[in-house]
Amino acid sequence: MSLRLLTSAAALALTAGAASADYSLTILHTNDFHARFEPISKYDSGCSAEDNTAGECFGGSARLVTAIEAARTRTNNSILVDGGDQFQGTLFYTYYKGKLAAEMMNKMGYDGMTVGNHEFDDGPEVLRGFMDALDFPILMSNADVSGEPLLADVLMKSAVIEKGGEKIGLIGLTPQDTDELASPGPNVTFSDPSAAVQGEVDKLTAEGVNKIIVLSHSGLNVDRTVAENTTGVDVIVGGHDNSLLSNTIEGAKGPYPVMVGDTAIVQAYAYGKFLGELNVTFDDAGVIKEAVGEPIILDGAVAEDDSTKARIAEAAAPLEEIRNKVVAETAEPIVGDRNVCRAMECAMGNLVADAMLARVADQGIQIAIANSGGLRASIDAGEVTMGEVLTVLPFQNTLSTFFVSGQTVIDALENGVGQIEEGAGRFPQVAGMTFAVDKAAAPGSRVSDVMVAGAPIDPAATYGLVSNNYVRNGGDGYKMFIDAKDAYDFGPDLADVTAEYLAAKGPYKPYTDGRITMK
Repeated sequence: MSLRLLTSAAALALTAGAASADYSLTILHTNDFHARFEPISKYDSGCSAEDNTAGECFGGSARLVTAIEAARTRTNNSILVDGGDQFQGTLFYTYYKGKLAAEMMNKMGYDGMTVGNHEFDDGPEVLRGFMDALDFPILMSNADVSGEPLLADVLMKSAVIEKGGEKIGLIGLTPQDTDELASPGPNVTFSDPSAAVQGEVDKLTAEGVNKIIVLSHSGLNVDRTVAENTTGVDVIVGGHDNSLLSNTIEGAKGPYPVMVGDTAIVQAYAYGKFLGELNVTFDDAGVIKEAVGEPIILDGAVAEDDSTKARIAEAAAPLEEIRNKVVAETAEPIVGDRNVCRAMECAMGNLVADAMLARVADQGIQIAIANSGGLRASIDAGEVTMGEVLTVLPFQNTLSTFFVSGQTVIDALENGVGQIEEGAGRFPQVAGMTFAVDKAAAPGSRVSDVMVAGAPIDPAATYGLVSNNYVRNGGDGYKMFIDAKDAYDFGPDLADVTAEYLAAKGPYKPYTDGRITMK
């Protein structure tokens, strides 16, 4: 053999050796499933069996099972992870709490999940029961749970799993304001996400783990910040703000993945409508060489797994009587889309706020404030079932009445519009009042022209308000209501109040009337 051939053979051997050191992994992911075990409509609410048969529905556990199995056949090395908020959103959660979610996730073979804020909706006890039922780790790095007996020494900050002969570090991340968004109780305290993640990265790196994935229920903006402020994070699988990242779908919030330095950020909208599929190649040092993929839409073209469909139908049986009761009729679709209701006046917000105020107007109440984060879906035209109303208002919140100063009302509105850029759920939908918002102004100075019953609000006067018990007790940043006078938090269920109002106004005609002016 000539020297040239020997040299070439040696070069090829070296190249082959380098190539074999690369490690490829397919990351399949979901987020913000919110108990959508059954298929959903284009409005993210319930979808009839007839429409499902006609191929007009999306998602559902049975389609998700099929999509996961198909994705696994496209690779010889994959993991399946979730970005949080399996809890809350339909009657399935109301009835089963976390039990059905755990059953389905175990069946699908998840490898890890982060705690979303809604996993705390029923306190640490229900979260602990969910954790005990899971076959995989659920994680949360940016919180101290040592003072909560139900979670201490059980809820870990990170975990290491092994796939394809390599160790992968998983780190959980939960919204820093979860104490405002849910009910973690007084014994759990939350901390800065970047510092928490870096602490776990350093720990994992010291253990020889160089492929690290953060499961982050924190929103795209926070994920970008974490990527910028940390080193050693390879992939962030996001959630919380229902961001659709895509290279092909019009209106997506960004590409799939969003790259910040060497960190790939992905998210797959919500409600089981998509399965994220990211193909990552790492070099021998654990640095990403390539990250490509696209969320897969789970539309009518994706067949439903028969056994899963049968199991969900079985689980739905106890819910049918509640769900199918027709309670009202609407002449047109009632828009409750989060991208609308968290940014401006919306028809669903007007309906709910009007219904609240109408119920208690004879009690000296003048103003209704509803947090848009409590509005979880739209309703299509035609007959309205109780199931649809409960999908919009799933939290079993009760009406709260209380009295505060006009200045406190103004402070509450400023809180409500203070995070428009983030699509935060605190955005206020109102009744009995009007106001203007200057989005370009600094948070805390955005609200003007506040009118109550047609007259300018008097900061020194006292006003009667109605909201839900979550907001009245400081949820979504409304801490100025905690010390309100004559507070009563045990009124009727908000979903029942809304259903009865819809019925009385039927056929209901949804509307907006300029009660919130965006400048």
